[in-house]
Amino acid sequence: MSESERRYGPRYGAFFDVDETLISGKSMFSFLAFYLRERDEPPAVYERLAAELRRRARKGAPREAVNRAYYRFYRGEPRDRIAASGRRWFAERAADPDFFHAGAVRELDRHRTAGADVVLLSGSFFACLDPVAEALGATVALGSEPLVRGGLLTGEVGRTMIGRAKGEAAAEFAASRGLSLPDSHGYGDHISDLALLEAVGHPHVVEGDPALREHAIARGWPVLDAPSPSPRAHGGARPTRRTGRHGEECCCGCALASWSAGTDTHTHTASEPAGRPTETGVR
Repeated sequence: MSESERRYGPRYGAFFDVDETLISGKSMFSFLAFYLRERDEPPAVYERLAAELRRRARKGAPREAVNRAYYRFYRGEPRDRIAASGRRWFAERAADPDFFHAGAVRELDRHRTAGADVVLLSGSFFACLDPVAEALGATVALGSEPLVRGGLLTGEVGRTMIGRAKGEAAAEFAASRGLSLPDSHGYGDHISDLALLEAVGHPHVVEGDPALREHAIARGWPVLDAPSPSPRAHGGARPTRRTGRHGEECCCGCALASWSAGTDTHTHTASEPAGRPTETGVR
C-alpha cells in the first residue's frame, strides 16, 4: 500500500447509471422527440419510430439489439448538429425542477467532494450525456458509441453500454485510473444495472424496479428512496407543461419510456401514418 493510501485511503470511483437514477425519464427517447420537433417533423414520425422499436422488443430482440436499432435512426445526421441539439434539449429539460433526482445527486456530490472519480454509464449517447456530465461535474460519461464518418453518423454503434457492458466499462476505467473497485460505489435503478452494481464493493439501488429492489434486499444493499426533485437549477425559463394525456401529441419521450420500462400496452397497426420522408435516416 502506498503512503498516499495509508494516509488518505485508496482512490475510488463512483459509477452512476443515468436514466431514472440521476435524471427522470429516458434521455434517448426524450431527445429523439426533441430532435424531431426541432426538425419540424409531425408527432406521427416519433410514433412510427417508437412503434418500430416496440415491434423489435415484442419479437424478443435483446436490449442491446434494440439499442443499436435506435441509433440507426440517425444515419446520415451531422454529429455537430446532434450535439448542438443535445445542449438545447438539456437546457429545456434541466429547467424542470423534476429533471434531476435529488437523492442520487446528493450522493454524486458527496463522492465528488471526497475526491472520487465520478463516472456516468448509460445506453444513451453524447448528445444527452455530455451536457448532463458537465452540469454534474462528472469526470467522464461513458455511453453507447455511434460511429461517425466524415462528420456524419453512420447508423452503426461501436459499443452499446447496456447490461454487462456497464460492469466491464467500470472495471476498465478503474484499471486505467488505478482505482480500487472494492472501495468504489455504484448506483442503478434497473435489473439491467446488476453487472455494474456487482462490479463494485458498495452497490446502491435507486428505488424503482421491483426486481432490482428484491435483489438488493436479499443482499443487504442500501436502497435510496423514490426519486424526488433536485434543488439544482440550470438557468433558462421553465418549459411550459403540456396539458392533456401523453401519447400521439406528446414530445416528451413518454411513449418509448413506457416501452423501455415494460409498462407500455399501446398497440399499433399497419395503417399508422409514416410521416413525411426526410433526406437522412431520421424520418
